[in-house]
Amino acid sequence: MRRRITYIQPQHAPFDPSQTTLTPNTLSISNLSAVREERITLGFDELSGELWQVLKQCHQVHVRWARREQYDAISPFSSRVSPGLHVFYSPIPSSGGSGGGSGLGGGALCTLLKKVFDSGLECENPEKSFITPPILSTRFASTAAYQFYELLPSLENLVTYIQQKHCERDNEECYRRAELILSADSIDINYDSISHSLTMSGYWSKAPGGADGWTEVIQKHEAGKGQVEVGLLGAEAANEPEEIKMGGLLAVVGEDTELKPTLFSFPSRHHPLPEEAGYSVSFSSPTGLHPTMTISMPREMLKEPPGRPDAACALHAYLTLPSSVFGDKYQLSTTDKLFLESHNLVALRAVAGETDLEAPDWFVSRWGSNWLLELASPSRSDQSPEDWNVTIPLHLRYLHPSESGYRSASVPWPVVFWACTAEDGTKMGMNPFDRANLGWEGLFGPKSMFYQLHPSPPSKDALLVEELEVPVLTLQEGSGLFQSRVIELGTVAVLGLGFLWVLWKLGLVARSSGVRAQQREDDKRAKAE
Repeated sequence: MRRRITYIQPQHAPFDPSQTTLTPNTLSISNLSAVREERITLGFDELSGELWQVLKQCHQVHVRWARREQYDAISPFSSRVSPGLHVFYSPIPSSGGSGGGSGLGGGALCTLLKKVFDSGLECENPEKSFITPPILSTRFASTAAYQFYELLPSLENLVTYIQQKHCERDNEECYRRAELILSADSIDINYDSISHSLTMSGYWSKAPGGADGWTEVIQKHEAGKGQVEVGLLGAEAANEPEEIKMGGLLAVVGEDTELKPTLFSFPSRHHPLPEEAGYSVSFSSPTGLHPTMTISMPREMLKEPPGRPDAACALHAYLTLPSSVFGDKYQLSTTDKLFLESHNLVALRAVAGETDLEAPDWFVSRWGSNWLLELASPSRSDQSPEDWNVTIPLHLRYLHPSESGYRSASVPWPVVFWACTAEDGTKMGMNPFDRANLGWEGLFGPKSMFYQLHPSPPSKDALLVEELEVPVLTLQEGSGLFQSRVIELGTVAVLGLGFLWVLWKLGLVARSSGVRAQQREDDKRAKAE
């Protein structure tokens, strides 16, 4: 097992050498103001039999989870996904060359996901529950074949699973590290059949429990059980627009006798924008059955990113919509300039998942849909102080009736970013903190660079999820016109009457045709006589 812990201090954050103490067995950190990433790499022989039996039938599995609360994502960890659980999966192709999902023995992957994350996940098997994302860039080989999503608010089940399956009873350190996941802002899990290794990464924008900084003791592994590498880094001014430059101190706990200075740079596909470059999401009220999502951004911050002068950039939004909410792909893919300009849209670039305009929610087996929209940006001469608003017309499916006449639909905030072309020859994979398989970056070429806008909710307590109140049919127990039994009988009666009406009309047509035929026959006989 390999363990890598990286602390990234924001600019101007204080640091004193006395905050770190390296001994032959431990590295102590005291009140360190920084974001933290921890990455653990496990070989297949270190995995439980339950995990390995499922993973060995997969070509690749990538899990991404992000919390519903707002958090800061600084370089080099600036990439984002919408709040919730995202699963990207590709099966091992069968001997016949097809890449179907049946190789999982009828849904072993979904069974594992339920056991690890939540027994209530609406996951049956990849064919029925996953969507197939579009692959617009055939050169971007890491794009998975299937995708699943659910708005999972907590990772409590994952913590319990790790503690029960992978921690020995007397290993308090293992229990503590697993419990730290509960305060993580995002979690990544990756497996591929080439390396036969599983990596798990967690990102914390701040120390848990409201502490001013990180205070912990990092212990070395037992002999022969891997290494623990720790980095205390900060961002430096890069020489090239594609690069991120880091400097600081490194140490391998248990091997090094002192922290070693380091300075390195690498090309990165993800870059942050200034803190003021934020966006907020809202829905017009009342939503009705045709809600409109509004993405608001400060005009003065919607200038093209500071990349190369010859780079081509475009502003995008990537929506993750549950099955209860969907867009009209025919409406959003229009080339009508008046419609697009009225919503500050440029074009619908990609769509995947459930887009049936008529199906009620209980007929939809897959989790929902993804939408990649290119957004218009204000002109350079636009000096208006008001926010730049992009509006996206959406639709609600018919949901099951309720006694109150309303049901709730949760819509996660989209990811908003600039996508720009990078210089030819840029090798993004050299980034030690690289983050791919997010769903949306695979819709662009492998040399693309992304500049992330920051979600900025109206208050610190607001979630990055919009709760819509959906009107549904009111069902009441007792007397009333809209009882479920009355509706069922009424529906049967209407269908029966409609069927009888059609038969009656067909009978009239047949009778009329017979009468006219008989009249023609009589006329022919009269002329012959």
